[in-house]
Amino acid sequence: MLQIAFIRENQEKVIKALAKRSIDATSIVQEVVQLDEKRRATQVELDTILSESNNISKEIGDLMKSGEKEKATALKEQIATNKEKTKELSEITEALAKDLLDKLYTLPNLPADIVPEGKTPEENLNIFQEGDIPVLHEDAQPHWELIKKYDIVDFELGTKITAPGFPVYKGKGAKLQRALISYFLDRNTDAGYLEYQVPHMVNEASAYGTGQLPDKEGQMYHDAKDNLYLIPTAEVPVTNIFRDVILNENELPVLCTGYTPCFRREAGSWGAHVRGLNRLHQFDKVEIVRIEHPDKSYEALEGMVEHVKNILQELKLPYRILRLCGGDMGFASALTYDFEVFSTAQDRWLEISSVSNFETFQSNRLKLRFKDKDGKNQLTHTLNGSSLALPRVLAGILENYQTPEGIVIPEVLRKYTGFDIIN
Repeated sequence: MLQIAFIRENQEKVIKALAKRSIDATSIVQEVVQLDEKRRATQVELDTILSESNNISKEIGDLMKSGEKEKATALKEQIATNKEKTKELSEITEALAKDLLDKLYTLPNLPADIVPEGKTPEENLNIFQEGDIPVLHEDAQPHWELIKKYDIVDFELGTKITAPGFPVYKGKGAKLQRALISYFLDRNTDAGYLEYQVPHMVNEASAYGTGQLPDKEGQMYHDAKDNLYLIPTAEVPVTNIFRDVILNENELPVLCTGYTPCFRREAGSWGAHVRGLNRLHQFDKVEIVRIEHPDKSYEALEGMVEHVKNILQELKLPYRILRLCGGDMGFASALTYDFEVFSTAQDRWLEISSVSNFETFQSNRLKLRFKDKDGKNQLTHTLNGSSLALPRVLAGILENYQTPEGIVIPEVLRKYTGFDIIN
């Protein structure tokens, strides 16, 4: 959530920055500023009456002590009048504060200066590419055919048990899935990230805290009876560990990692680009989260990018890194880098990680702060990244490592799988 003081003092800057997202924010920024002015004016009036009532109460006490009961009684009538006015102003202030918060929740984060303008994924910048695209044998197949051939993922069984988009992994497919999770977690903890196991459902406050609500309400599975949400990413529960926390400056940075299943409604389109493992309602992902001093967050972001690069280099998958344009960035992000692996059998790039800096957008909602050297509370910066999302990594391995004899397991995973080929 953007800070109201920043919006109030930088209206044109906010409008110009959100234009990078192809959003005309002129009217809503004006509404936010007007609501804030009304709220502050009402709060001043309320504070004035409360102060006046406190002074009158003290005066009544003095009058009663001196025996001037008639004067004290007259002042009590003023207290009663002020009490009614206080109640009325309190209700108005609360209503204005709620309206203001609802408006602020609809505003996405401001893109960083280096974010390119653009509306579509085609306008993202390809800033890095590495790895040779393998030349496959003549009968090479996409992963949805390979998983049938080797009987390692069963989509029909998942549909029977639950619904489309909920696959069942089995045999060597299940072991490879578990191997990837363990490998990713080990690489993250070796890099200094503390591992967490977190709940797979969160309350409304947690979903608001990281920006999933109200922006992605339609994409989240919701249990209405208990008002809980299945998580779309481990970012939500892991970051909310620190909601309403004030850290000491010397405790920064905080590095966290965790594995969770992820649940999203978004898989409703059709065609080859969403076949097989390309897009699912439930999938596994290992996440990294950092809480940083504002002066060091962009250095940390570059470190996270290098970390994901190293993992993909070890897996020996061809990949590229995109700097997302304003129109393709997530709601809460100030700057996002997407990683994509090349699927040789599909002849297309598949997104497998997003690494983002949210600056103070999440921490403002979370009330996640640190005490600086002067003893003042400051908002932290929060960052997160997929390290990594499993379905498309698995698809890339199946397709790029296929041979006429079977699917060769990347060398770095063999100590986790216990086998070196799926055949």
